[in-house]
Amino acid sequence: MTVAPGRPTSNQEVTVNLSWLMPVLEAEGPFLSIYIDSTRTDPSSASGLSTRWGHFRSKLADDGAPEAILEESEETLLEPSPIGGRHGRALLATGSEILVDRVLPAPPRQDSAHWGDEPILVPLLQVIPQAVRQLLVEVDRSGADLHLRAPENPKITKNDNGLGEDSSVDGGHDELHKASVGGGSQHGWRYSNQEARVEDSWERNAEAVAAKVDAIVRERQLDMLLLTGDVRAQSLLKDELGKEALAILKEVPGGTRGQSLDRASFREEMARVTEEFIKERQQKLADQFTENQNRGGESVAGAAEVAEALQRGQVSELLLTIGAEPDNAEELTRQALATDAEISTLGEGYVTLPEGVGALLRWRDEATPSNSLSSMSGDHGRESAVDPDSEESPREREEESIRR
Repeated sequence: MTVAPGRPTSNQEVTVNLSWLMPVLEAEGPFLSIYIDSTRTDPSSASGLSTRWGHFRSKLADDGAPEAILEESEETLLEPSPIGGRHGRALLATGSEILVDRVLPAPPRQDSAHWGDEPILVPLLQVIPQAVRQLLVEVDRSGADLHLRAPENPKITKNDNGLGEDSSVDGGHDELHKASVGGGSQHGWRYSNQEARVEDSWERNAEAVAAKVDAIVRERQLDMLLLTGDVRAQSLLKDELGKEALAILKEVPGGTRGQSLDRASFREEMARVTEEFIKERQQKLADQFTENQNRGGESVAGAAEVAEALQRGQVSELLLTIGAEPDNAEELTRQALATDAEISTLGEGYVTLPEGVGALLRWRDEATPSNSLSSMSGDHGRESAVDPDSEESPREREEESIRR
């Protein structure tokens, strides 16, 4: 998943805007950084949240966090959330004010709380692949109900879908039913006119829905467009949708307008389609980086090489392996954000990055370290090339090999 601070990207790319983190980077520390599983599926999970926070609060107080900000943080974290399903919470603050209070699209890999000179950001990046901006369209022949799922609101609900008055579209053409089979001849001009009026109503209603959906796709920069409902209405809608919407469309069978989200089987199918999408885009990101490395493109891998490239402002995209980040991952993250570099995170198993980090570059010159992904698996020479404890730099070894 790609994180771009305020930079527009294609809908084909996984994008979360991190411009809201800039106040944190610009503030003076020390900082309070809290990442916690805030799921409230039953009374026990709510009680567990309170207990876990209580332990964290005692630790933070011992570390020197001011009592006033701890009290404010507790009120924020323990306030009942209208969001259902599994999710997490990120809270970043100074000693005097909360700077970021963010819902996470999935619980953090591990609950954590820290008081220190710098904000902790890596736990936020670790859940980024789960941040999917999608629109569910439940369509019938009179119109559609629309439900938005955004990374900052990871629950599609019937009542609070983030679209306000735009949560449904009715085409206004109410000639919806064709003549029944019984009760006289099904031929002749009267019957034909009835058929034509009904078909025309369906098409006009589909046009109205398509216009609204196309607008939401453009305005919200969606990752996925989920379509369900009446089969004939789906077909008519697809005929009217623009190319941008069709490019991200996924059909989810088994839905009915106004009823889909009440059915566990449909919710499970929607979750399956979404998880499949997440895996596909993770694999696409891994393949893109692997191809770039194998053809000697503008990229580097390894903690030392990436740190050097970031210091020179060369990095266009930082790539971290979730759960295998280097020791200096926090510093790399802050440098990437400060230089307007994108940040992507990959689950383990998609590609093996030495020390869990790589980068795509804005340019390459003679001073840029040269390394290749082709030697990442079982090649001890590559492992040595990215050894941060080595006294000789990769560039010096490369120059030495050329002199020989």
